[in-house]
Amino acid sequence: MHQVRIAVVAAMMALSGLALAQTPPAAAPPPPDFSKVEIRTTDLGDNCYMLEGQGGNITVAVAKDEIIMVDGQFAPLHDKIKAAIEAISKQPIKYLINTSFHGDHTAGNESFARDGATVVSQTNVSKRLAAGTTNGLTGAKTPPAPRAALPSDTYTNFSKIRLSGRVADLKHIANAYTDGDTYVWFKTANVLSTGDTFTNRRYPDIDFANGGHINGMIAATDAYLKLTNAKTRIVPGNGPLADKAALMEYRTMLVTARERITKLVKDGKSEDEVVAAKPFADLDAKWASTELESKNFIRVVYHSLAVKPEARRPLLKRFFRRS
Repeated sequence: MHQVRIAVVAAMMALSGLALAQTPPAAAPPPPDFSKVEIRTTDLGDNCYMLEGQGGNITVAVAKDEIIMVDGQFAPLHDKIKAAIEAISKQPIKYLINTSFHGDHTAGNESFARDGATVVSQTNVSKRLAAGTTNGLTGAKTPPAPRAALPSDTYTNFSKIRLSGRVADLKHIANAYTDGDTYVWFKTANVLSTGDTFTNRRYPDIDFANGGHINGMIAATDAYLKLTNAKTRIVPGNGPLADKAALMEYRTMLVTARERITKLVKDGKSEDEVVAAKPFADLDAKWASTELESKNFIRVVYHSLAVKPEARRPLLKRFFRRS
């Protein structure tokens, strides 16, 4: 029996290797030229600000003596981001909150921690950064982050940061963009930072390989719609500053996408057949700037609805569990 198992595994590995050899990996996009990036600041009122640069949007909330910062973009932008914040306030950054583990939100952790900031996240963000991750669409691997870049303060479901004159409510949304998402609610300022659970005027890149799911994304928008009103300033993970009306449009798009892919999955369509059907053709003009963005969104929604978690585990692990 043991020899049969080894033979079957060997055959599976050979077939997998052949398939990989016939399908070259997608080319990685060129790295951004950080020297050309400018940090743009938008005043949200009540000493809160949105910073845009390269990658995830940043929220800066100034308290009486210190600052709360949400997301830190990429390490090479540290000096530019810090200068933009100092133009707002000379107070030190006390807390840096990570809304997810992706590099455009966390790659600045080490530099800001060195400045004295306490990095805060949901527990799964720290775990993903420490272990390294794999992109479900491309197979690209991100190595483990250095220890100095890991959040030093983590929470599970809910946390609250209190500074003099400023309170931030941190809430975990389970299995939305990833399995470690945090939204930050500055209630008195009426400012909401969503991370990539909300990407304004663009499709979200749901990280299904690391706990993301279309249902969690919709659940996140439902939570936000209950919190906000017509005057709320919403800082999305990516895209321009938003309001409640933009959030409602986004939710409608997500629900429409889920309904259409669900029908195709029930009809027995494969992933490639679903992509070829172009189920979001009428949505693309508003939500996709390229054909690739449209195809990728189809694929991530398909994986949410058609591929069971067991099927996402490594091939050999699944084989041995059944054996």
